[in-house]
Order: sequence, then C-alpha cells, then structure tokens
Amino acid sequence: MTLPDTPLSPAGIDRTFQVDLRGLVDLLSHHLYSSPRVYLRELLQNAVDALTARCGLEPTAPAGAFGIRLYADGSVVRVEDDGVGLTEADVHTFLATIGRSSKRAERITEQRADFIGQFGIGLLSCFLVADEIHVLSRSAATPDAPSVEWRGRGDGSYTVRTLPASARSRPGTTVTLTPRADAGEWTRPAQVHALARHFGSLLRHPVTFDDGTGGGGGTGGAGGPGASVNPEPAPWARAYPTPGARSRALAAYGEEVFGFTPLDTIELDLPAVGLKGIACVLPEAVPAGRRHGHRVHVKGMLLSEQAEEILPEWAFFVRCVVDAESLRPTASRESLYEDDTLAAVRDALAERLRAWIARAAASDPDLLARFLQAHHLAVKSLAVHDDEILRMLLPWLPFETTDGHCTLDEFARTHRTVLVTSSVEEFRQVAAIASAAGLGVVNGGYTYDRELVHRLPEIRPEVSVAGLDPATLTAHLDPVDRETELAAAAYLALARDALAVFDCDVALRTFQPGSAPALLVDSREARHERTRSQLAREQEGGLWGDILGALRQEAPRAQLILNQLNPLVRTAVAIDEPELARTSAEALYGQAALLSRRPLRPAESSLINRSFLDLLAHALRKDS
Repeated sequence: MTLPDTPLSPAGIDRTFQVDLRGLVDLLSHHLYSSPRVYLRELLQNAVDALTARCGLEPTAPAGAFGIRLYADGSVVRVEDDGVGLTEADVHTFLATIGRSSKRAERITEQRADFIGQFGIGLLSCFLVADEIHVLSRSAATPDAPSVEWRGRGDGSYTVRTLPASARSRPGTTVTLTPRADAGEWTRPAQVHALARHFGSLLRHPVTFDDGTGGGGGTGGAGGPGASVNPEPAPWARAYPTPGARSRALAAYGEEVFGFTPLDTIELDLPAVGLKGIACVLPEAVPAGRRHGHRVHVKGMLLSEQAEEILPEWAFFVRCVVDAESLRPTASRESLYEDDTLAAVRDALAERLRAWIARAAASDPDLLARFLQAHHLAVKSLAVHDDEILRMLLPWLPFETTDGHCTLDEFARTHRTVLVTSSVEEFRQVAAIASAAGLGVVNGGYTYDRELVHRLPEIRPEVSVAGLDPATLTAHLDPVDRETELAAAAYLALARDALAVFDCDVALRTFQPGSAPALLVDSREARHERTRSQLAREQEGGLWGDILGALRQEAPRAQLILNQLNPLVRTAVAIDEPELARTSAEALYGQAALLSRRPLRPAESSLINRSFLDLLAHALRKDS
C-alpha cells in the first residue's frame, strides 16, 4: 500500500466522521428493529413525548385537550400531534444531528422519566418505508413562533425553511411520509390503522385515524374526528359496578389479547414503579421449561409481545399484559433493559403469583385442583426452592404411586413409610409387586419428584421417607420352603449359568400377584457399574483400563426372582432337560426385562429372539 506524500502536522488533523445514511438505515433495519412496521411506533412515540412536554407547559389544560391524528390514504402517511412543537433552533439541533435526542437536553433532563424514548434515532426508522421525511412544526413555548419546515432525504441531505405561523394554525408537529413502492405492505390504510391499534391501544392521549374516505383527519392542525384508535382506557383503569364485573372484564380482555380463556386472572399493581396489568393463568399445561412471552407497554406504548424477562422462569403457567411507568427499554425499544428496577419488578410480580396460589389453596379448592391438574410441574419447580409454597402445596401435589396417581396427603394416610424410586424405570419394575406386598412406593424418576417426596416429613412429621433399593423389596418377598428350594436347585443352577453373561443371579420366592412369573431387580446405577467394570477388563493393561480400574467398585448383580406361585414357573423348575431348562430361564429373563420397560441391550434383544425361537422349535418337535 502506498501512502500519500502529504506531511502531517505534529498534532495531527481533527476530522469528523462521515455518515452514510443509507448504510445506517440498512443497519437499523437488519440489526436493531425487528420489522419496518416499527416506523409507526416511533412516530407515535415522538408524538406522545411531545404531548407530555406540552402538558408540562400547560398543566391546567383539560384532559384530552391535546391529541394525535393519523392519516393514511395509500399515497401518504401522516402523524399529527398537538405537542410542544419545535423552533428553528430545535430543528437544527435535534432533527439534523443523528443520534442526538431532545430528551437529553438539559432543560428537560429532570423530566426524562415522563418520556417513553431515550434515544434520538427513532425518526430514522421512517427511512425504512420512505425516501423523504417532511416535518412541519410550530413551537408552543413561544406564542408567536413561526412554523418551521424540515425535509430529510435518504441520501443524507436535508433542508430547513421558516414559514409564516399560518402554515400551521396551532402548535404541534406534523410528520408526513411518501411511501416507497416496496413499502406498501406497511403503509396501506388498513395496515396503518392496525399498527396504530397494535402499538397505541393503551395510550393515555386520544389517538384517531382517518383513511381519507370521509372520516376526517385534515392537515395543518385542522384534523377531523376520525376513528378512535384507543377509545377506552386500559381495562384495569376503568370503574366497574361490582368486583365480579371487574373480574369478568379483565378475563375478557385477557382472552382478546392472548386468544385463550384464562383459568383465572390475577390483577397486578406495583405502585412503586407505576405498573398495572393482569396475569392470565393458562388453562392447559405447557412443556417444561417453555417460557411464554409477555405483552409489555411502557407509558401506554406497546414495547414487546415477547418480554420473557418480566417474570422468573418458573412462572411459565401465566401470560401477562402490563403497562409500566419506570421500566427502561433497550435501544430498539422492543425489549427491556436488564437493570435493578427490572429485577425488583420481577421479584415483586413473582410474589403476586405466590400470593394468588396461597389464596387459591386457602379459599378455592376447586380452582386449586384445576390449576394443579394443569400446572403441577410448574408448582413443583417452585416448591423445590420456595419453602412457603412447599409447606402450602406439597400435600396437594399429584404423584405417581403404587396406589395410582394421587396426592401425597392421600398417600400418607395409608402409608406411614413412603419409599421412593430413583428412576421411572425402577418404579415400573417394582410397582405391581410392591403394591401386592403392601409397600407404598412413589415414582421419584420425574423432574423434582424425588427431592420433594423426601421433604414430606417437614410437612407430615409422622411419615418417614426412604429410597427404595433391591434389598428393601426382596426383603418383603416370602421365601419358599426348604423342600421346594432343594427340588428346584438343579434348575436354578442351570439358570444362573445361562444368565451369568448378564451378571444376573436367580432366586425362587413367592409373591403376589401370582400371575407375574418373574421380577427382574436391577438399578440403572448397577448396570452402569457393571458396564464400567467390563470396559476395565477389556482395556486391562492400558492407561484407560488403569483409570477405569481405579474407579471400579464391587458391581452389584441383577436378580431374577422367580415366583413359585406362578404355574409356568412351577412347570419350568421341574424341567429335567438341561438345554430346555436354560432356554426357559432365558425366556423368563427376557419377559421380565420387557416388563421393566427399560431400554434393552443388544445382547438382551438377541436372547429374547433366540429363546422364543428355541421354545417354538421345541414345541413343534414335541407335537410332530
């Protein structure tokens, strides 16, 4: 690369950045804003902030004296407000300097909390749909102020003209866009009206819309009535004749916004941050860990429909719509800035949800039952970390047990000792046998269940909880008499030899139900330990083998427990043909493995197929 010969001064040369406006707009459209539709939100926001400043100048003005008028007829989009307006100096300072916001000026710094926006790039969003922005404004701060016209173009140029005051008959600002041909999707009259309703339905200033077909909405401050964009205040801000009417109205609003009939509606009110709204309890369960977005307005303006950060992760059983004064939007104004205020709001809203659960538990058992039926997983996740919810709701939460699906309160009435499995697989292995033996076993294999059941004595001190292991179960199975055991000894020896490849012992017991020929007692941990031991043996002598050998413990063996009460088992133990005895033992093992509903190893699948075919061949030979 060749450098120019122009000498540099020792101090260097001060220069200013050159801004490619088209490149900047492209950056905004692809990386800051989610869609070109935000142009209307930015225009509405600027208008609302101007009205807020005007109300500060004229605090005695009657409510509704100042408003916003929208006009779209397919050829132009116009947003007109009765706000504070701009002087010529304001236009040069704030419209012609990218990145600078009038809301950062010292004269209104102390009022910043009254404004929605915090950034000065909002007007640039209009270049997403138009190549030219026309602004006509007249300041309310000076009674005889002239009107000022500013025209900004997408190539980065602009012009400013001072016009007679009559060019705009009253203070305020009108922004007019001439849409590009490719922006029709966002600038058609029906779409502009829909976007205005979408973003501005909760705005506190009156907003009207006119599509040029006779509904009003003229220019230059002489606007007609038009169709109201926000005809009513937010539903929680209205007065109702009875609490029941209020509750029904809030539920109807939640259904209108979210598209489902809420199981219940929780009213939210945090005066410290000016937050009001509702939380709608979903009528159906949602997948674990799935978080719904919440609809968040800031000072009436819709900020986001997918604001997950407003509630903690465990609160995925509700969807919220709120309007807040003190929450801080990010630069795109499409999500919330994570700061101490948001953290405090999240904690406070979580407390409101806990309070609702407490009220339902104390005064509305039917509602609580419907809620837990749909959202017990969410409540379990909360109860793990929240002692108050644990004490309040643990007895009411449903669990899978040997008595069927029931609450722990119901289960503890008949079982003072509660046994908990460590996996779903173990529960399925032992459920029928344990139930017949009178043991109370809870399936602890689901998320949160094992931890919660072990905390049951905190609520029911008279109940003890212990983990279920194979020794506990086999201790409750009755031994056979000595003569029967001796008669079956030869068969049991052949069965042990046949199943040695699976590290499985074989025993003969009696247990209910008699229809169950065999029970395979084997834990996941035991299988993992045997697999590790086998790898250590295969890798013996190498580095990997030494590592596995150092970790190796005495691997517990699986147990195939044959049921002497079952007719098939009584026939099998009397078989005197060694090969047939081995095949029958393999078939009993395979059937017990299938009943456990755990994943089968390749060797077990092969054994099941082989033993079936061998038994079929034996039966055919016998019949021939």
